[in-house]
Amino acid sequence: MPQANGIEMLRQIRAANVRSEVIIITGHATVEMAVDAMKAGATDYLCKPFSPDELRLVVRKVAEHSALISENAALRRELEAHRGLEGIIGESRAMQRVFTILRRVAPTPGTVLITGESVTGKELVARAVHRLSPRREHPYLACDCGTLSPSLLESELFGHVKGAFTGATATRIGLLEAASGGTLFLDEIANVSLETQAKLLRVLETRRVRKVGATDEEDIDIRLVAATNRDLAELVAKNQFREDLFYRLNVLPVRLPPLRDRHGDVPLLALAFLERLRKDHPEIRARGFSPEAMRLLDSHPWPGNVRELKNIVERMAVLGTGDLLDVGDVPQELLGVRIAPVVGSLPQSWQAFRDLKRRLRNEAVQDLERRFLVETLERSGDNVSRAAEMVGIQRTQLHALLQKHGLRGHAEP
Repeated sequence: MPQANGIEMLRQIRAANVRSEVIIITGHATVEMAVDAMKAGATDYLCKPFSPDELRLVVRKVAEHSALISENAALRRELEAHRGLEGIIGESRAMQRVFTILRRVAPTPGTVLITGESVTGKELVARAVHRLSPRREHPYLACDCGTLSPSLLESELFGHVKGAFTGATATRIGLLEAASGGTLFLDEIANVSLETQAKLLRVLETRRVRKVGATDEEDIDIRLVAATNRDLAELVAKNQFREDLFYRLNVLPVRLPPLRDRHGDVPLLALAFLERLRKDHPEIRARGFSPEAMRLLDSHPWPGNVRELKNIVERMAVLGTGDLLDVGDVPQELLGVRIAPVVGSLPQSWQAFRDLKRRLRNEAVQDLERRFLVETLERSGDNVSRAAEMVGIQRTQLHALLQKHGLRGHAEP
């Protein structure tokens, strides 16, 4: 090549949009040359002199790399084809059933109750209901009922007039009035106090709202979408939720499946999270997952649902150093517990074997107990009082468990 060197030829190949993998063969191997080759788009390089076996090894490695890139590209195309409904990703039968229900429910004026475990995508579904409804051009407002005290929640929903209570320095419109014409989404509806439940029920029956401290009422026109990760029917039986409000909310129920029941969706979601990370953080090198890494992700039960998967993908992408995330990038907690190294040699007597089983069982339970506490604190925003109420134990008992595992939350402000 009297008119150009290998690097220049490589640049011309890339400029011509040739997608083939390129290996640079050079007799002048330096660190600078290797860096230049990779920047120009070389997949690998080989220094002269080399043996046929060395050449075969490099070509085989590049071919395997190319196959993985193609596989991840195919997965991206599949991801685009299965973005589901209104950007909700899912091709599993469980999610297709949800999409079918949403297409029927959204155009109607009825109240929607979305149920399912924490972090299964309830707010995404609520937004989809609004965007697919005749109200799509009007406001969509959301309120997390689990993050506000009863008095603050009442003011947030109904609004207040100036002087209604200490600190009410001006009249404020509540979400029920502000969302008129559109949709109001109430997340964690099970956390609403019985007193506020009674007032909310009256609003749903009369379609009129009265601000805190006011004497007159305002007409409203809203569609209510509520969500909860708790069993409202069970709370009704315990007199912790109003039965009449439950029937008002449970007009059009939508049940979201946990991630462990969404077979085939984990690869699509994992790649979607990785693509979003790459878009926000160009310094992330990873472009996809090796088949082995993806199999590990797909086989995990994901007790923390979509948020757990998103966090794991982010950790792998930030700490990974290669173009593809491999088994070595998968966090240890997803690799499973290996009993043999823990046990060592097996005991020689039945009593000793029973003691070993008891010890292993206790260790496994301790690990599950800690994970349960960590996820409970996460769902409650690290609020110990709210966490105790959510899982149905005494606050003092929860404190003791947290101290046992070296965990901390904070008290109700």
